[in-house]
Amino acid sequence: MKKFRDNLVIFLIMGVIYCAIEVLWRGHTHISMAIVGGLCGVCIGAVNEIIPWEMGFIWQCLIGASLTTCIEFLSGMILNVWLKLNVWDYSNLPLNLYGQVCAYFFLAWIALAAVGIVFDDYLRYWIFGEEKPHYTLI
Repeated sequence: MKKFRDNLVIFLIMGVIYCAIEVLWRGHTHISMAIVGGLCGVCIGAVNEIIPWEMGFIWQCLIGASLTTCIEFLSGMILNVWLKLNVWDYSNLPLNLYGQVCAYFFLAWIALAAVGIVFDDYLRYWIFGEEKPHYTLI
């Protein structure tokens, strides 16, 4: 039950932050982005909950960006293609897949994953009393 509560707190915090980033970046957001952002935040945080701390930070960021891209693709197929909500459309960007994900944003997710990993680790340290974060670059 504690794990569920902790992940719910992370989900809510990351969902709000994801929406705030979208508002700053695009000038607007959609309520579904709180769910997508929360899910991405929990998954990014789970990277070093599952994988030992000794895994290089760069690898954690690449895994986090890959997870985020997968979540973005699945969410986009549901929200934009199936439900036709048109929350985002990357079809005008190069190297896109059905307009739902693209290489440009994968690179952005690497940077955001780095911030998300550190933020998640310190939230877990400060709020839940988990192990103090420490990292290895590679």
